[in-house]
Amino acid sequence: MTQSRKRLFSTFWIYGLINNVLYVIILSAAVDLVGADVPKGVVLLADVMPSFFVKLSAPFFVHRIPYGVRIWILVALSLVGMQCVAIAASIHMRLLGVVLASMSSGLGELTFLQLTHFYDPISMLAFSSGTGGAGLAGSFLYLVATTWLRLSIRGTIFASSLLPLIFFLAYYIIMPAPDPILASQSSAFAAKRPRYSPLNEDEEAGPSQTESDRESLSSRLSLPRTMPSWDQMLDSSGKTLQRLAPLFIPYMLPLMLVYIGEYIINQGISPTLLFPIEEMPFEEYRDAYVTYGSLYQLGVFISRSSSAFVRVRRLYVPAILQLINVFILILQSMFVIIPNVYIIMIIVFYEGLLGGAAYINTFLLVSETVPIEEREFAMGAVGVSDSGGIVVAGTICLYLETFLCAYQKAHERPFCGLA
Repeated sequence: MTQSRKRLFSTFWIYGLINNVLYVIILSAAVDLVGADVPKGVVLLADVMPSFFVKLSAPFFVHRIPYGVRIWILVALSLVGMQCVAIAASIHMRLLGVVLASMSSGLGELTFLQLTHFYDPISMLAFSSGTGGAGLAGSFLYLVATTWLRLSIRGTIFASSLLPLIFFLAYYIIMPAPDPILASQSSAFAAKRPRYSPLNEDEEAGPSQTESDRESLSSRLSLPRTMPSWDQMLDSSGKTLQRLAPLFIPYMLPLMLVYIGEYIINQGISPTLLFPIEEMPFEEYRDAYVTYGSLYQLGVFISRSSSAFVRVRRLYVPAILQLINVFILILQSMFVIIPNVYIIMIIVFYEGLLGGAAYINTFLLVSETVPIEEREFAMGAVGVSDSGGIVVAGTICLYLETFLCAYQKAHERPFCGLA
């Protein structure tokens, strides 16, 4: 791997890692943020609804915001949001902080997926691996800090709020200049990157990137000076919806179904997958929830990092398998059909493998099959489906966890109220 490709891989791996790590830490801390009696779906919805609405609305306007400006916005949102989560005493203020961090995550995922359009396909693999690494790092670090080392929850979350500052390092120093051919094929490239650093230009410029090429690209780096009229905005919105339609069935729907399944498990069922404490390798019931989250994220990391070796082209296969997992674990929560916690851990790990595989293979198929002039738009648009699935799952979990916990208590298994 050349020095340039190493920098490219490192940049997008960092983007994936930092953009998702706070989201994972928040979900890992769900029990600690709201307590055992509040459905964890509340935290899930606060952690994903704002991100979902950002992704849903962004295709209509985000092309007008330069990438550099987006970086500053998402860093500010996540920094303020996580500090609010750490410092606030009331649940409502903590959830407000979660909302701000979620907006940052949504804007970040959309931005970095679109950026891959201007680079070698290794950027997509790196970003996906980084998001998988974020899940593993976030859940494992929270597990170690709060369960094994018994550090304060507030201090752990406050320290994590500083992580988004690494975006500046990746964007302004490590990231190489875009591929000039791919950049020239996008009419929206004018809003993408505010400048090229001389170091990056020298490194990336090849025989095909002449001085006139660079001047031509640089001349397109300013935003439009006039705002569009209302009729122009309506026309643009209609065209955007037309562009979304062919993406729904082959890419968006299967990814949405996978995410519905896995987040119903993670936030609605797993808090109730408990045994008597003496039958589990934990000191407290809340440790089981954090451990399940870490195992799930381990599966996600492995599958998101293995697409170079294993490809899934039938996207509905992991969706169906994930929904089967939901059915099995609901039966387990109600009737204890699985005898011990270690088998549950294996299923949760397998759930993560399916989720990670669906994510990376969906976006790889988009990059391979969507026409190049539509690819940047498709990358951002398909990203809505995972958040949409999580929103649906979070809504279901508000009622499902409550039902399952009440059912268990009515049958003399009160463990979910002790987490």
